Amino acid sequence: MAQDTHVLAAPPEGAGADWTIPQGWDRYTAEEHATWDTLFARQSKLLPGRASEAYLRGLDVLKLSRPGIPDFEELSDRLMKLTGWQVVAVPGLVPDDVFFDHMANRRFVAGNFIRRPDQLDYLQEPDVFHDVFGHVPMLADPVFADYLAAYGRGGQRALGMDALKYLGRLYWYTVEFGLVREDGDLRIYGAGIVSSYSESRFALEDPSPNRIGFDLARVMRTEYRIDDFQQNYFVIPSYEELLRTTLETDFAPLYEEIKALPDIPVAEIVPGDEVVTRGTQDYAKAKLG
Repeated sequence: MAQDTHVLAAPPEGAGADWTIPQGWDRYTAEEHATWDTLFARQSKLLPGRASEAYLRGLDVLKLSRPGIPDFEELSDRLMKLTGWQVVAVPGLVPDDVFFDHMANRRFVAGNFIRRPDQLDYLQEPDVFHDVFGHVPMLADPVFADYLAAYGRGGQRALGMDALKYLGRLYWYTVEFGLVREDGDLRIYGAGIVSSYSESRFALEDPSPNRIGFDLARVMRTEYRIDDFQQNYFVIPSYEELLRTTLETDFAPLYEEIKALPDIPVAEIVPGDEVVTRGTQDYAKAKLG
């Protein structure tokens, strides 16, 4: 989701009015394709047994294991047949109204650049590996695809309600860093986790973070950090329940209720939480000295 500090005021030269640009697939270098292949090989070995079955199915059905950076046109053709989504290239982070319009109309915006070989483990701005490997497999799941489209429509309604902060937290703790229960176990599905070699293990296996049952209002009150591993992960019971909650909730009065309450700091457990795992917070304590 867009962050205002990184967004231009108008589409840059070469971009359309909707901020889309050509992917420029034929301009990728052999080194850039090799970087994708390195990242893909490393992550795909790590994810079985950790990633959601819906994510792994998407990875397979979209043929993302083929060598080299995927061609967005070919990828969109496959996605369109499955869930009506397509992938469009943008020059970077885009304004909120543009982001929500694309999402509401089942267009997933993706960066077309890829990180350098010396940036394999961390990149602040999302690149094509994060956006495509991380996000797009879940768009092949019909229920999650409907959730993201509903989120986009909700974002359009929220633009005039001074509520984007709360909606941004929902995106962060589901689409980017969500966990799901599957067959009695926890699995990862958030793009920020599945595309990260180290956080794929940390989110599930490290004793440090809290893992908390999903509650919509609780999630939207919870602060997060963008520069390190998460200290809270929220666990949805199923994609169907996430979609149902999104469609059946009247967000306008919920926003007003939340605005009257204090934000919940990162790593805090509050009364009413369904605590799946109470974290030690040892990682965060070590980082803070």
